[in-house]
Amino acid sequence: MIWHLVAAFVVGIACAGIALFLRKLSGQRLPKWIIPVCAGIGMLGYQVYTEYDWFDHKVRSLPVGSVVVSEEAKASFWRPWTFVFPMTTAFTVLDVNNVNKRLVENQNIVELMLYRFEKQHVDRVRNQPYVLNCDSREFVPIKENLQLNLEEARMLSGEDPVYKAVCR
Repeated sequence: MIWHLVAAFVVGIACAGIALFLRKLSGQRLPKWIIPVCAGIGMLGYQVYTEYDWFDHKVRSLPVGSVVVSEEAKASFWRPWTFVFPMTTAFTVLDVNNVNKRLVENQNIVELMLYRFEKQHVDRVRNQPYVLNCDSREFVPIKENLQLNLEEARMLSGEDPVYKAVCR
């Protein structure tokens, strides 16, 4: 977090320097206010870039064998540009290297872990274990006491990314 602040400060100084150079190059015809305006635009541009790059940066840092199975892009009124270009604020990852496949009573059962990443002032990561029956496509979360949470069970479609990644 501190490095983003330092980087925004450096970008602001660099943009102010470019504006100062352009002002000198124009023979002082450009107004003085162009220097802080360029610094502010540069810092705002850096902030927008890092917010949009958050998802790609997180995906690049995931270990080999991680598959992104869902993304959430939201618009915010304090970021008006997100209404035109929504920004990814959360995504879910499946670690296919740590999937446990079993055959139970002639049913293909898969135990897996999903990780949900959320972009907030401090990034949040939550994990949730699941059981997936590949034959019936029943998807059941596991509670903290290692019991199946049947109230939240759901059926996956054949095109669901989780189903495709572990059952096909």
